[in-house]
Amino acid sequence: MTTITDFPPQIIEYPESDGLPMAESDQTRDYLVYVTKVLSVFFENRPDVYASGNLFIYYEQGNPESVVAPDAFVVFGVENRQRRVFKVWEENDRTPSFVLEITSKTTRSKDQGSKKGIYSFLGVEEYYQFDPTGDYLRPALQGLRLVDQSYVPVPTTTLPDGTIVLPSQTLGLELHLKGREMRFYNPATQQYLLTYEEQAAGRKAAEERAQRLAEKLRELNIDPDTI
Repeated sequence: MTTITDFPPQIIEYPESDGLPMAESDQTRDYLVYVTKVLSVFFENRPDVYASGNLFIYYEQGNPESVVAPDAFVVFGVENRQRRVFKVWEENDRTPSFVLEITSKTTRSKDQGSKKGIYSFLGVEEYYQFDPTGDYLRPALQGLRLVDQSYVPVPTTTLPDGTIVLPSQTLGLELHLKGREMRFYNPATQQYLLTYEEQAAGRKAAEERAQRLAEKLRELNIDPDTI
């Protein structure tokens, strides 16, 4: 007599972390925070855009080894909400359109090799790399755009003050490099993108300037409300 036993389906785990500590230089850590925050702020009112970073992206169901974790990325056409991991097959097969890696000598083999191949395979339209310490990239900010399944360099321009400008067609923004400082710039508003903390600091500084001016005017017996 043959007995058929139904075994429960195998549960496949998709870890949220590789268990390794993240040791980064001050510059790398600061830019990781800046990039993810300003892109999240920029797209906060878009319910169909997800901006994040340093998050595992699993791109093959059933194979937890098929994973990549960009320093910063933007996905269009998915819900704007927090996630523990990003599983492509649960997101209507959407993958990032924009990726930025904060690169260095210790990560350049992956950033220039395996990750670049994975991003091309996933159809990442724009792949940017920024080397905040200037260890090996010249210039320190470089971009690639996917054309016919191959990456070609994003053309750059240089402003009179020496600022290097790389346009992002995907985001509708520009990436500016001045000296060792990289910032996102919105050509529509002609302003740099700021984090919430930077916005709050700017408002506080403006309020303090206004208060000092009002005090100075009162010292001169001038009513500030008449100015």
